Amino acid sequence: MGNDFDETFLSIDGESAATFEKIFMKYQPILLYFINGFIKDLETSKDICQNIFFMLWRDRKKLSAISSLDTYLFFIAKEAVCNFFDHEVVSDKYISHILHSPIETDDSEERLFANELENKIRQTIKEMPQKRRLIFYLSRDKRLSNQEIAERLNISRRTVENHLTSALADIRKSLKLILLMFFCV
Repeated sequence: MGNDFDETFLSIDGESAATFEKIFMKYQPILLYFINGFIKDLETSKDICQNIFFMLWRDRKKLSAISSLDTYLFFIAKEAVCNFFDHEVVSDKYISHILHSPIETDDSEERLFANELENKIRQTIKEMPQKRRLIFYLSRDKRLSNQEIAERLNISRRTVENHLTSALADIRKSLKLILLMFFCV
C-alpha cells in the first residue's frame, strides 16, 4: 500500500479533513471487502467499516504513534469482526433462551413484554421460507447439529449454516422492531 500514504496518514493527527478523505477513499473499499468476506452481509459490513473510520477520525490526535496505517486498519477491522461475532453468539444464546424458557415474572409489564417478544419470534419463524424454518426447527427444537441436519436433508453443511444465519438475522431484525416499540414509547 505504500510508505508515501503512511506519511500522508501522519498528517491527519491535526485537523486535515482533506487528508482523511484521501485515506478514506483509498482504504474504505479494501476494508469493506475484507470485512464482508467474513460477515457476508454488505449492510452490516458497511456499518462496521464506517465505525472504523469514525474511530480513526475521532482518535486522530493519537495516531502519530502508529508506524503502519495498513497494519493498524486491518488490525482494527479484524477486532471489529471478532466483536461482531462475539455479539452474534450472545444474541443467538439469548434468542434460544427465550424460545426454550418459560416466562416467569410477577411484574405484569415484564410479562407483557416477554409475551410480546415470544409472539414476535414465533411469528417471524412462521413467516420464514419453508426450508429455513425447517432447518431452524431441527437446530433449535430437535437440537441436531449442522452436520446431522445436512445429512437428513441431503444438503451441504454450509447451506445449513447459511439458513441458520439468515433465520437468526430475521429474528434479530424483528426483535429490534419490537424493542424500539417498547422502549421508544
